[in-house]
Amino acid sequence: MTSTDKTGDGSVGAGAPRTGRTPSARQGWAMKDLVLMVVLGVVFGFVYWALVQAWNGLAVLMGPAGDLAQHVLLGGWLIVAPIAIAIIRRPFAGIIAEVIASVIEVVFLGSPVGPLLILAAAIQGAGSELPFALIRYRRFGWGVFALSGLLGAFLVFFYSAFRSGWYGQDIFPLRLIMQCVSGVVLGGLLAKVVVDALARTGVVDNFAIGRAAHR
Repeated sequence: MTSTDKTGDGSVGAGAPRTGRTPSARQGWAMKDLVLMVVLGVVFGFVYWALVQAWNGLAVLMGPAGDLAQHVLLGGWLIVAPIAIAIIRRPFAGIIAEVIASVIEVVFLGSPVGPLLILAAAIQGAGSELPFALIRYRRFGWGVFALSGLLGAFLVFFYSAFRSGWYGQDIFPLRLIMQCVSGVVLGGLLAKVVVDALARTGVVDNFAIGRAAHR
């Protein structure tokens, strides 16, 4: 079996035991896992900064509806969490990778949001990681990725609504729906596409995803 083999539910490397504790929960963090998590956080910190520029451009293109552009793209700011979790398969990998990415945005790229961005990253990282944690990091199919993006977008929405004064607006439900859809598509399904593409190249064979695929 190669790293590109898939199980019946379409997941890559989902061949972990279905009973008992998974190796990821049983074993500690290896140095290479920590290094990869930091690398992913740093890389996606720059990706997220670029996404901010895309957000500004989209807001201009959307004209009077430009305020909704952030909800269209919100899922893009969730993507590192499920990628880190699916490859490393260690608890808190998603949350920490999101926080690292936000630190890069704030400290090195001068995000106008400031330190509060780190709090938002922790919230969305927790939402994105929750579905994987509930099934003890055993399954990595499309449905789990989609739910990851949905919960990440859903949880951080209410924090953003408080900060931005969206409560009481007529378009509050529209904002929520747009953000959740973006979370599913960009923060969940796109992450699954990226993970599968990385698995096919073999560059992650030395991590938990590769070991599970070859088991």
